[in-house]
Amino acid sequence: MSRLHFEAVDDATLEEWRHVHNAIIPTDPLSLEDVRERRQRFHLELGYAGDVLAGCSTVRPPMDDAGTATVIVRVLPEHRRQGIGGEFFQRELEHARAMGSKVIETVVLESNQDGLRFALSHGFVEIERYVLPGHTIPFIDLRLT
Repeated sequence: MSRLHFEAVDDATLEEWRHVHNAIIPTDPLSLEDVRERRQRFHLELGYAGDVLAGCSTVRPPMDDAGTATVIVRVLPEHRRQGIGGEFFQRELEHARAMGSKVIETVVLESNQDGLRFALSHGFVEIERYVLPGHTIPFIDLRLT
């Protein structure tokens, strides 16, 4: 039995999802309206260790002929290195595959070294680095091999 439980983001939990996103990606903070809009296009979930918020996820469904989906799992620092990220990632990978994905990608902010190590240790390889306009820290796109 899992020690985690997961909930799809709804109107009552938009702020919780936003909190985790903005804590992990402080260079590109989202407003509640941004999260509301993303919820319309993507699968957003929250992960809890017991009753405590541990992380959030985004699954962007395939939108190209290659069937590429993007799976992003963000775990708050105090919940890392406890198996939470791995369990969360496997769950969201299943969501992506159920959406028809054939290729899985993720994106990590370069300054999130824990997230980068996690992705590399789970079979992802770097395919691109880019800096958003007005930013200084690159994002890294990775593909599951």
